[in-house]
Amino acid sequence: MARIGFIGLGNMGGGMAANLVKSGHTVLAFDLSAEALARAAEAGCTPAGSAGEAATGVDAVVTMLPAGRHVKGVYADAVFPAAAAGTLFLDCSTIDVASAKAVAEAAAAKGFALVDAPVSGGIAAANGGTLTFMVGGTAEAFARAEPILAAMGKAIIHAGDAGAGQAAKICNNMLLGASMVATSEAFVLAQKLGLSAQTFFDISSKASGQCWSMTSYCPVPGPVPTAPSNRDYAGGFAAALMLKDLKLAMEAAQSVGASVPMGAQAEALYQMFAGLGGEAKDFSAVIKLLDGSWNQPG
Repeated sequence: MARIGFIGLGNMGGGMAANLVKSGHTVLAFDLSAEALARAAEAGCTPAGSAGEAATGVDAVVTMLPAGRHVKGVYADAVFPAAAAGTLFLDCSTIDVASAKAVAEAAAAKGFALVDAPVSGGIAAANGGTLTFMVGGTAEAFARAEPILAAMGKAIIHAGDAGAGQAAKICNNMLLGASMVATSEAFVLAQKLGLSAQTFFDISSKASGQCWSMTSYCPVPGPVPTAPSNRDYAGGFAAALMLKDLKLAMEAAQSVGASVPMGAQAEALYQMFAGLGGEAKDFSAVIKLLDGSWNQPG
């Protein structure tokens, strides 16, 4: 078993660190939030006093941070200076492709191996150890990272060289955002045409309109009891995070000259929804914007 530093213990990182402990790894954990650090300690992690301390004397460092600037700053200022030769770095944050490549290049220049390994699956999968990891990096680095990632996920896929994991993640989530909007539109139209949500679900879930946004994460309450729509759209994957990923996708598309009109429309709708106070709701709550039932909080 490995000794692992873990930096970033938010909604996703906390569960991921706990699963590393459950798998027998020793986890030295750090977060700026004292509350998050206390939860990690309850899960069996050893609290560290700083990001640098979490990267000291470990075999690998896992980071789960909000944005590219945080990742670049933590590695440059704390992780690289503290880490011993041969330490493996696994950045599980969802960030822009350019930043992912830049951090990997900076690691390589110092003799370290780094993989970008963003995740799919949400909070429940993070807690349950059933995440999907999309991994960018060399074949050698992937081989070293895979056993660690396996303690936190059910599927670990090598997407290609540095940055490829981030590319796969933003393309996947652009598709997810657009499909949720389309699924929501279909339910709204069906109900206005006199079909009940359950009747439409029973038909479309077995027809050519079937998709994950319908059958696993239905935006209307009832047909899929585990979906956040049954909990007033609490939990799950926040609309603010979907908007973040859609913005990353739009930046990436612009950088390579890709035409993504559906992705652009999805970004505009989630931007509107977030601006109207929906950022903390699950991203499937966008249906309330489309059917006119959304009331801005406060």
